[in-house]
Amino acid sequence: MIGELLNTLFVMTPNAYVRLDSDTLRVEANGSTISRVPMHHIGSVVLFGNVMISPGALQRCAEDDRSVTFLDINGRFKARVVGPTKGNILLREAQWTAHTDPTFCTDIARSIVAGKLQNCRSNLLRAAREHRSPEDSKCLREGAEQIGILTRALPEAKNLDEIRGNEGQAAAIYFGLFDRMILTQRTDFRFESRNRRPPRDRTNALLSFIYALLANDCTSAVEGVGLDPQIGYLHSLRSGRPALALDLMEEFRPTLAERLALTLINLKQITADDFEVRPGDSVLLNEKGRKAVIVAYQKRKQEEVSHPLVKAKVPLGLVPHLQARLLARTLRRDMDSYIPYIPK
Repeated sequence: MIGELLNTLFVMTPNAYVRLDSDTLRVEANGSTISRVPMHHIGSVVLFGNVMISPGALQRCAEDDRSVTFLDINGRFKARVVGPTKGNILLREAQWTAHTDPTFCTDIARSIVAGKLQNCRSNLLRAAREHRSPEDSKCLREGAEQIGILTRALPEAKNLDEIRGNEGQAAAIYFGLFDRMILTQRTDFRFESRNRRPPRDRTNALLSFIYALLANDCTSAVEGVGLDPQIGYLHSLRSGRPALALDLMEEFRPTLAERLALTLINLKQITADDFEVRPGDSVLLNEKGRKAVIVAYQKRKQEEVSHPLVKAKVPLGLVPHLQARLLARTLRRDMDSYIPYIPK
């Protein structure tokens, strides 16, 4: 697949080769040309998996201050090639400046939490429509309404503590109803509360594993655009923690991670046999379970979805990269505010 989105050329076709042809990047695969993109249309290039680029094309991109990012087939960041430092240092300076500006920092965090809460609400309403139990459907709808109230209260939050408190209240409501969204295998996947490090039940083990996959993807997305993954806004700074990647991850937790976990359980694509109990009552996916989840996760990322700022549908796996670029534009003040991803 070839995609030109937000001035970024994404190349995901296995064994493709990107070469320079005058002032055009030509993408070849299986002995034929599959795409031609004028250089002046491109701000950066992202290559997935076993995709090669010619020395001439790489050097031209570096000379023109166009970054070339290499990701593995699963979307994990491997390397980024840039020319003499120009725009990236300005972007990182803008990232630091935003972090020291309480108002700007609060605005970004508010947008991130608003996106997460709206996506949590959508999960609850979807589960209410699918549920056969009138009592459970009613509880799910009531929870969705409570989260809606918290979402509408976000503009009144004056600082990060109030935003985080709002998000914490919504999370308590959401995970308090999570067990009602499990429609099959209810005994094996009973969910009482969110727990981790280590997870104490199968559902928490499944969620933690998918969150880890998603965190890797979001780290790759912010690395790929030239942002420092450790300088976040909603999540506080902590040595070794990719705070910005965790910020970006929040809006995708309901749509990509939690929705996938519920699908795997409810369709019985994963069962109790895919887990093992370790000493200390910790529960983890076994090798068979990890493989099944990774395959399902990759398939989910290949599903095409609509994006509010892109005319054509795009693979869901590319959306974190698009959102990272929108975040970069917001930090450079090219956009008035960050727009989170909320599926239609």
